Amino acid sequence: MSKDPTQDKILWDVPAEKRDALRLSLWNTCAERASSCTSCALSATRHSVVFGEGDNRSRLMFVGEGPGADEDETGRPFVGRAGQLLTQILSAAGIEREKVYITNVVKCRPPNNRTPQPEESSACDAYLQAQIQLINPAILVLLGSTPAKWILKTTEGITRLRGRWFDWRGISVMPMFHPSYLLRYPDGKKTGSPKHLSWLDIQEVKKKWDEVRSGTTKRGEDE
Repeated sequence: MSKDPTQDKILWDVPAEKRDALRLSLWNTCAERASSCTSCALSATRHSVVFGEGDNRSRLMFVGEGPGADEDETGRPFVGRAGQLLTQILSAAGIEREKVYITNVVKCRPPNNRTPQPEESSACDAYLQAQIQLINPAILVLLGSTPAKWILKTTEGITRLRGRWFDWRGISVMPMFHPSYLLRYPDGKKTGSPKHLSWLDIQEVKKKWDEVRSGTTKRGEDE
């Protein structure tokens, strides 16, 4: 992908009556380019490009690391065991999965589900940045160390980053543990455990999302 397709025109500078049509056109262009992308070596081993799923007009967006085997097979993000746990977490917090948008840093599965290499994340970054710009979320939840480090440009690990609000380009950002990490703690709901901390984090996300939808908070405003 040679450039971010949203740079063809400045979306938010066009008249409101033309904005939806332009936004849809840019979104479809981005998805089409991603579907045939060969910018990195992951394209040689993928079964499917996993672009993303959900409401691309939502003010709440989740970004994970990359597709796994189930995602590569189906072309949908977060549908394996980790994805099922994410759905449960969202549901428990009163968040309908269908009303948020979910994607990953890389759109193709890394072999053996390894961490994406920097050049792979870089090759996919134009797609991710286009998705963020076109969705224009108020809240961005980063699931795991890979998206947290990539978006926030930090060397801190997820254990130190999670549970804290960050402002990134006017968007409220919350890093959380990746659901696959939580699967290592099947009985870990006690106070201070990763699952307990994730429950606290998702409640913070839900609280801010409710404020955004009610118009009582501004984008990028920390609590």
